[in-house]
Amino acid sequence: MIIAVDGPAASGKGTLARRLARHFGYAHLDSGKLYRAVGQAVVSAGGDPADPATAVRAAKALRPESLTDPALGSDTAAAAASKVAAIPCVRAALLKFQQDFAKTPPNGAQGAVIDGRDIGTVVCPDAEIKLFVTADVAVRAERRHKELIGRGETSIYARVLQDLKERDARDSNRAVAPLRPACDAETLDTSHLDPDAAFAAALTYIEERRAGSSGD
Repeated sequence: MIIAVDGPAASGKGTLARRLARHFGYAHLDSGKLYRAVGQAVVSAGGDPADPATAVRAAKALRPESLTDPALGSDTAAAAASKVAAIPCVRAALLKFQQDFAKTPPNGAQGAVIDGRDIGTVVCPDAEIKLFVTADVAVRAERRHKELIGRGETSIYARVLQDLKERDARDSNRAVAPLRPACDAETLDTSHLDPDAAFAAALTYIEERRAGSSGD
């Protein structure tokens, strides 16, 4: 069983994906961390994350342990991730990692939950369950702002809002694997849903799909 959870930044897709993975006992992969790790590696080395050659070298040198770096939660890493993710060769370098994870989840798990921007459209187009989690950009900016404040970081709401708008534009308009829901994905708008309500809605959809598949 593969569950693909896509959506823009701060939509709640990561929280939902982790919770679904725990509920079903599946392995979880935050694909965004792969791009954050590449972007962070470039920035840490003093490079430009928008430079293809530099970004591809970082992608090919990526190691699993890089995904545990606390710096990946920073806005700097997020912004860099959006830039490196627009580079086709970077996406190609990381695609196999994600597909191998989905086909053979670690630790003998019977399924995988992967969240990102193009899981249902490119990485796992044959996933049994596809969710596209979204929310109004102002709501997402408020969530992100509170998250940063909660971590003790300096944050200005207007800047967070502008950053999200720019990232949405980059992700949606990039030539390769743009952010968009798969044609067979269930769209879940979390603008007015707390995490519990979003989880309940997703679980209901998944159980209905699984029941329908077993009845075919």
